[in-house]
Amino acid sequence: MTNTEIVEETIAFVKETLKGAEGGHDWFHIQRVFNNAIAIAKDEREADPLIVSLGALLHDIADPKFYDGDESVGPRMAREFLESLAVKEPVINHVVHIIENISFKNDFDQRSFSSLELNIVQDADRLDAIGAIGIARAFNYGGFKNRELYNPDIAPKLNMSKEEYKKSKAPTINHFYEKLLLLKDRMKTTSGKKIAQERHQFMERFLSQFYDEWDGKK
Repeated sequence: MTNTEIVEETIAFVKETLKGAEGGHDWFHIQRVFNNAIAIAKDEREADPLIVSLGALLHDIADPKFYDGDESVGPRMAREFLESLAVKEPVINHVVHIIENISFKNDFDQRSFSSLELNIVQDADRLDAIGAIGIARAFNYGGFKNRELYNPDIAPKLNMSKEEYKKSKAPTINHFYEKLLLLKDRMKTTSGKKIAQERHQFMERFLSQFYDEWDGKK
């Protein structure tokens, strides 16, 4: 099976697996991350395009937040699928490591794995968490979990542990301060940093407008 065929089979698998998923973590999220990753990889020429492609396509095949926090489901599903395509073991291991290490919540721990391909896929995923799309996804998920839009009496928690972050039920606006506004400075690639800057500024403008409207100033 050629690399192109492997990617095509993976796309079909992800589309089917994520059918009916929550709108911020569905196939279209994967597609955007995949496109972001391919674009970033063009400027990171030492990266393995197959690993980047598979890492992007499978990174959210089983997001732990939809599996009672179980972080083993996604890596296991990805491994079983790639083994069914007879993908080479070093490629499978690398893709699994990307899935295990890509999440923001893993920044709370000492990172045990690093690679250029992880940096690319992680930046691509984080770009989809900020800007206009990031704002839409945040409020979509907040609505999915029936969370408040904003509560002036609940301040963001800026020094949470990994477990506190995973269990947080704070209003959606707090998520901007607890994660989204932090992502710009955590980008690893040149392209990721450049794109993140503009998207970050858009979120800042949104928040300014949000508070003015909340207070009846506009």
